[in-house]
Amino acid sequence: MYTRTLSDMVRRRGADGRIPVHTLDRGASSSAAAAEPAGYSGGSYDTSLLVKYEHHVARHVWFGEERGPKKELKVAGHGLKLTSRVPLALPPQMESWVSRSGLSSLQRTSLNKIDTNLVSAFVERWHIETSSFHMPFGEMSITLDDVACLLHLPIRGIFWSPEDVIEELAVELAVDYLRVSQGQAQSHVRSCRGSYYKLEWLYDLFVHHRAASSWAYATRAYLLMLVGSTIFADKTFTLVEARYLLLFRDLDGCSGYSWGAAALVTLYRYLGDASMYSCKQLGGYPTLLHCWIHEYFPTVGKRGENWKPADNCGLPRAMRWSYRQGVLKVDELRPILDELTPADVIWRPFEDHRAWCVFDEICLYRGCLKWGEIVVPYLPDRCLRQFGYRQYVPSPPLDCMMATDIDVDWISYHQSVIAVIGSSTVATTPSDAVDGYLEWYYCVSHPRLVPPHRDAPREVPVPVYDVGPSDPDWARVSTLIHLYLRQVNAEEEDPQFSDLFEALHISRSH
Repeated sequence: MYTRTLSDMVRRRGADGRIPVHTLDRGASSSAAAAEPAGYSGGSYDTSLLVKYEHHVARHVWFGEERGPKKELKVAGHGLKLTSRVPLALPPQMESWVSRSGLSSLQRTSLNKIDTNLVSAFVERWHIETSSFHMPFGEMSITLDDVACLLHLPIRGIFWSPEDVIEELAVELAVDYLRVSQGQAQSHVRSCRGSYYKLEWLYDLFVHHRAASSWAYATRAYLLMLVGSTIFADKTFTLVEARYLLLFRDLDGCSGYSWGAAALVTLYRYLGDASMYSCKQLGGYPTLLHCWIHEYFPTVGKRGENWKPADNCGLPRAMRWSYRQGVLKVDELRPILDELTPADVIWRPFEDHRAWCVFDEICLYRGCLKWGEIVVPYLPDRCLRQFGYRQYVPSPPLDCMMATDIDVDWISYHQSVIAVIGSSTVATTPSDAVDGYLEWYYCVSHPRLVPPHRDAPREVPVPVYDVGPSDPDWARVSTLIHLYLRQVNAEEEDPQFSDLFEALHISRSH
């Protein structure tokens, strides 16, 4: 779907897979010519942005090197377990606390299973430096607005800075806040080989305390089991960190946290780990990533729908989706993602959800997010098209290691919002970007994962996309057709929808 290529952006590799600096021509930026080390084939030519690219899975995939016998990641999903562990209704005494905590939506949002191949294909495009997926047409990310709409978690609130929890303290916390005996707590923590609790143990405590009408203890065990199975899921599949029990000491006060930021920080951390070639497993809440893909990329992957957006009754948007077994493996999905264009993206999928989840300008905050000791950059200026703004060449990413006043920056978010949108304008088309954006992007990123010909000199042409209908009426026609095809899960090879796909292509050409 490319209309032409720019030959001045083609680079050829040396024997070591790097791009010799002397091959950079006048079209490259001056910083690219000065960058050390030299760029990588199929990847960044200016290595000042993606400084960890040498260890990134994308670099290895370009040369046909897989993570291992299994190309896809192992993904920690607890959807099926939660189906059996979350009751249809909680006792009123518990329901009040769970509802006020801001976490009640997590009881029903998890997909029963995760398409590990689909998720893995997107993880291969994540970069820890930019907190974004590097797609062939630019960067995209999971934003605070996405978390708010998909999970209905509160995004405003305070960050959490916990104290260290060693095994002895994990025991004391269980005694004080989960009402277990000293001996039982010691035996359990010892069996976890660290400051953890088993999710199954927490569920059993919840059942026991509920039967005994010990509502506060039952609620703490339940909430800790819930977050340990969703937004704080780790790569063990069975444990949750004991320090998270500190969040629920005061059941009347835990509503003040930014649970949306907590979910995002945790997922960003695990995405960063999993994007490295040596990592073979993804932690965090995979349902959040999986449903994000379904919302933005209607032509990628298989999915089932529980209801249409028009029939939405205010439920979290993640509940719209149900799992369907994907038919494509991760290596088959790579070239499909390589060929995606801006027209294949629903850039603002939640506009029909605003009656239940109003857009909050804090989602445009540019700065660091933190949860516990984890600090990640949150950079909406790199994915402005998801907010309805024209994409410009973003500023260099933040160095979160140097951030000292994150809580203050978060409270005074207005200043960063003004800086983010003050340099842009409202998009005239959904994928609107400034001239030169793609040329810059192809200098600093790896826009493709699969070389056109494995044995040929590596060439990475810069595509120039058809930006879509310039006439607003044709743009409206294009959008309506696209939305309908998306709602019915239509595929282009299906003869039943061939005429509509032809009409879509015609509308986009005007």
